[in-house]
Amino acid sequence: MSVEADRVPFAAPARMLIEGRAEGPLLFSAVGLSFWGGVDPETGLVIDQAHPLHGRCLAGAILAIPGGRGSCTGSAVLMQLILNGKAPAGMVFSQAEEILTLGVMVAEEMYGRSLPIAVISPAAFAELKGQTRIRIEDDAVFAPGASRPTDRPVAARPEPSIALDDRDRRLLSDQVQQATRTAMRIVVRMAELLGARRLIDVTQVHVDGCIYTGPASLDFAEKLADWGGKVVVPTSLNAISADQARWREQGTDPDLSLAASALADAYVRMGARPTFTCAPYQLEGAPGAGEAIAWAESNAVVYANSVLGARTMKYPDFLDICIALTGRAPEAGCHLDDNRKAGLVVAVDPMDDADDSFWPLLGYRIGALAPNLIPVVTGLEWSGPTADDLKAFGAAFATTSAAPMFHIVGVTPEAPTLDAPTGGAQIPSVRVTRADLAADWRHFNPTLGEPVQLVALGNPHFSADECRALARLLVGRRKREGVAVTVTLSRATHAGITADGTAERLEAFGVTFVRDACWCTVLSPIVPPRAQTILTNSGKYAHYGPGLSGKAVRFASLADCAEAAVTGRAPAAPPAWLI
Repeated sequence: MSVEADRVPFAAPARMLIEGRAEGPLLFSAVGLSFWGGVDPETGLVIDQAHPLHGRCLAGAILAIPGGRGSCTGSAVLMQLILNGKAPAGMVFSQAEEILTLGVMVAEEMYGRSLPIAVISPAAFAELKGQTRIRIEDDAVFAPGASRPTDRPVAARPEPSIALDDRDRRLLSDQVQQATRTAMRIVVRMAELLGARRLIDVTQVHVDGCIYTGPASLDFAEKLADWGGKVVVPTSLNAISADQARWREQGTDPDLSLAASALADAYVRMGARPTFTCAPYQLEGAPGAGEAIAWAESNAVVYANSVLGARTMKYPDFLDICIALTGRAPEAGCHLDDNRKAGLVVAVDPMDDADDSFWPLLGYRIGALAPNLIPVVTGLEWSGPTADDLKAFGAAFATTSAAPMFHIVGVTPEAPTLDAPTGGAQIPSVRVTRADLAADWRHFNPTLGEPVQLVALGNPHFSADECRALARLLVGRRKREGVAVTVTLSRATHAGITADGTAERLEAFGVTFVRDACWCTVLSPIVPPRAQTILTNSGKYAHYGPGLSGKAVRFASLADCAEAAVTGRAPAAPPAWLI
């Protein structure tokens, strides 16, 4: 008898995050997937060139991945896929997952469309590899023809024991606007899924859902605005998908630019501030240590928790505005002390001679080592990183990890010692060497010295200090003809560098600025159609850029990016500190 004939058909108990039944061909990967930057919302194709499922179509399949990772905008992409008819038939995770689950919740609440989401044990999840067809039904995941599992679900569904006070019950009643009532239902559903015991007040919200991912994202926001939605706490807005004031002169697609601008306007109608930045920690009024906030955008969440010491979950798109409309959030995730503890020690070898490319390379590497755990990093007590170094580290970390924060001993506020974020517990430890970071540099730079047509800076948004550093690197030099140098930044930062003359010096060299949008959202021709190779100093954009732009993207330090603007070529060798 063949081995295949002896094989017991797959069956496993499941916890249902979203109820329902589905069957389809299995798409399996042991690597988490960011739907934003990783999946085309119009076609359902996986566009993350570094992912094992690259080029596969999710439509109609049962997608099995450990969970989401990366951007909070994954919820918006999944909702768009559902309304386009390009979504998976169902999804199976090995861990609880909020971002993608929220996208399905909103599709249910707003449009009556859904798909089942199941969580099975990590051991059962590993056994899915090699299966060809899977069914999700009634607290179980199984191959067609297999006997239904009779044991208990992998994780008991949290009882809806959340304690709602009189104010919460009022927000669910007909005494409030439809927008507020709908938003509160979504907040409560997510709180129940998370097992939260109560809701808490937040002092501010940063909305990531203002990024245009398709008609569904615009319709959602306009519905809430038309239903009388008004934010009840200070609310900032993330980078949008066009420079709202200058998209016409920049020549971007008018249909997409108008839709992106209309989406931004819908959030402003609800009372949000038109900050349009993916780096809200650069704005006045950034939160302080211990402050309960509700921020979305993966790099902003990681920075707020890790560097500022504020407290926020990694809120999915759409849940962010729901919290802004109600002022209430689940007391879960990083709002709780226990959920801010480290689960992995990462010991970094001494690299005293490193340049600024060290920080995004290290963040990218540590995120891959800790895809679901909060790491605590040792060996950097000497480093004295700037706010921009930590921004670059956190953005790259949030690209490869789903964790909402990190600790760096002697650097971040909750890690004065190793014992502080670990509670003195013995936890697993890994090491990062110079050779590891050299391997990541080569991953981003598989070829060397090729012509560059675009230097892309500002992912996340450039700070005023970074603009001034770039100006110093370019002083007295001439831009190479045929090379575009473009910086994305916030309106507030642009106003500041205009006032001090930095913008004028950079523009004299040939630098162009894009406000409001960032490199995860910009449209052609800001990315020149003729361009074949882009150079960036962002680990985040080096990862997402190829899938988003369709171009080759290379990575280098800020000094090497400035050099490429003059020579028109990417670095011909790794930086000296990596050799």
